[in-house]
Amino acid sequence: MLRLIDGEIYRLLHKKSIYIYFFSLAVGYLLIAYIRSGGFTAESIITDAFNFFNVLPAAAGGFLFSAIYTDDLAAKNLIALVGSGMSKTKIVLAKFILTALFGAVIFVLAPLLLFVVHAAFGWTATTSAMVMVFAVSFKHLLVTLGYSALAGIAVYGLQRATFAMVLYILFAFNIVGGLITVFLVNMVGASSAAVIMSRLMAGITDRILAGMTGGGSLLSPVIDYIIYIAAAIVVSVIAFNKKEMEF
Repeated sequence: MLRLIDGEIYRLLHKKSIYIYFFSLAVGYLLIAYIRSGGFTAESIITDAFNFFNVLPAAAGGFLFSAIYTDDLAAKNLIALVGSGMSKTKIVLAKFILTALFGAVIFVLAPLLLFVVHAAFGWTATTSAMVMVFAVSFKHLLVTLGYSALAGIAVYGLQRATFAMVLYILFAFNIVGGLITVFLVNMVGASSAAVIMSRLMAGITDRILAGMTGGGSLLSPVIDYIIYIAAAIVVSVIAFNKKEMEF
């Protein structure tokens, strides 16, 4: 598995489109910040963090999901890996670890980008503000990993790159979550729906953010999150093992 991870890291780091894409995202944020800079205040970086990081699971996570998960389907690499004797369980775990590694880099650099941009416009963030920014960033990193693990089930079970990518985007833009919320509200009422939604990915990560910022318990949502990820990985492995592959 370590050889697979090393090889994938090398492949991704030599993928020019990654650098072009994320540089474009940074420039895009810089332009938006420039337009809004006249209205910046000492708290603007926190507002920007909530707005900016809210789209990163789709904008940044979607690109990562495509590069790490669906590129293998298009290039038939999964077939080659299985054919070489690589355990399907190790493949699933390796892909998740890769997503976590590259996602962590992105969601650590993003708060630094916000800090530099706001400082350049004359609003250097305080330590307490940056703690909040990093907490929000970490919350959305967890969202990205959670939706990647869930959409990964489609990668291994169906092995259809387009369907898996669309599914990830639907999760990342909270379209699936919104539909589930509407359904639950109509079926069980708003209060019961809120309890159920707090146990799904968006709700779990909201509770983790609240725990990190002193607004609630941290242990319970962390346990829920670990169970969620573990379950998604187990289902991915089962789906992968049941899928017939043509060599």
